[in-house]
Amino acid sequence: MYVLTRAEGHLIGNHTYSHIQLRKGNREIFKEELIKTNEILEEIIGQEVVYVRPPYGSWDKSFEQELNMFPVLWTVDPLDWCSRDADCIIQKIVSKVEENDIILMHDYYETSVEAALRAVDELLEEGYTFVTVEEILFD
Repeated sequence: MYVLTRAEGHLIGNHTYSHIQLRKGNREIFKEELIKTNEILEEIIGQEVVYVRPPYGSWDKSFEQELNMFPVLWTVDPLDWCSRDADCIIQKIVSKVEENDIILMHDYYETSVEAALRAVDELLEEGYTFVTVEEILFD
């Protein structure tokens, strides 16, 4: 996950404490998880965390004001979490990606990591350059 609080050169953001999905009936629990995770991250990095990649892409715009948080969402989801075929994941990325897209991937799976590395090589060959999410959202 690339998100946007800088701590010693790394990009760090909130993804909730337990990967909870925001639903109509759990808004307050979701909000509490964001706050709890922010507190933990701020204690570790010594900086306020203002970016969040909400699990499942579920977000409540009112949190932006309430919590001073900004969501980082994606435009390409190769569904790498449900495939163990790196070639298939790469094909989904390369066939869908366009300029200024944000690609969602999970480093938990070996095939996802392999696919990400190979997709980067292919996209570089096609002339794409890679920037931080911050550059896409605010430039």
